Amino acid sequence: MLNTAVKAARRGAAVINRASFDLDRVNVSEKQPNDFVTDVDQAAEQAIIEVLLKAYPDHAILGEESGASQNLHDESENVWIIDPIDGTTNFVHGYPNYCVSIALKQKGVVTQAVVYDPVRNDLFTATKGGGAFLNEKRIRVTRTDRLANALLASGTSAAGLELFLKMYGVVAPKCRAVRNDGSAALDLANVAAGRLDAFYEKGLKVWDVAAGALLVAEAGGIVGNFTGESEFMDKGQVIAASPKVYAQLIPLLSPFA
Repeated sequence: MLNTAVKAARRGAAVINRASFDLDRVNVSEKQPNDFVTDVDQAAEQAIIEVLLKAYPDHAILGEESGASQNLHDESENVWIIDPIDGTTNFVHGYPNYCVSIALKQKGVVTQAVVYDPVRNDLFTATKGGGAFLNEKRIRVTRTDRLANALLASGTSAAGLELFLKMYGVVAPKCRAVRNDGSAALDLANVAAGRLDAFYEKGLKVWDVAAGALLVAEAGGIVGNFTGESEFMDKGQVIAASPKVYAQLIPLLSPFA
């Protein structure tokens, strides 16, 4: 199943890469203020779905652009969760920080994850219980034990800007720096790879975090909501970090839960 997800991610990325050479021809529409979708998002998602359903025709789909497939319901045993371009705003501007995110949820538990960065050709993969990998090499979260020494990432939409600034005002003075690069899935993957010490954000969708959260957990990190509980995907808020940094972020962010 992981191999199929990798194949699907690469197929979607091929669509994205072709379009990236001529961004002036990409059709962009605005779903809501500063939340964009392009015909490339839709074409990439369709290419991903075709690969997945060819291998597993009975599986359900939950895609950012296409929504839920007709066979998706509470009892669905196998659900593929897809974000064809996490970081669409970056993509349409030619800013090289976006990715393909694919996760498989089985009986309510995410068991497979792929985050593929087509710009850097970085392939992050994880299987529940099997560890996390970057380009087939095992990855681990950082050993940073003090928030003061930590490099963090976060993000926001235009609608959540006021809340983002309030959280930033609380967190930024306590750490080394906070980056806002516009791709939650890629930020989570970079936490798993030890490039970032932590990531936090509120207002996320399940396709933003499903794959990245498994990567972090399999790399030895902790993922939860702002109060330190495990229901982060349902609440749309997430803290993902190395264990000691995670513990130091909860008291700072729990007032915003």
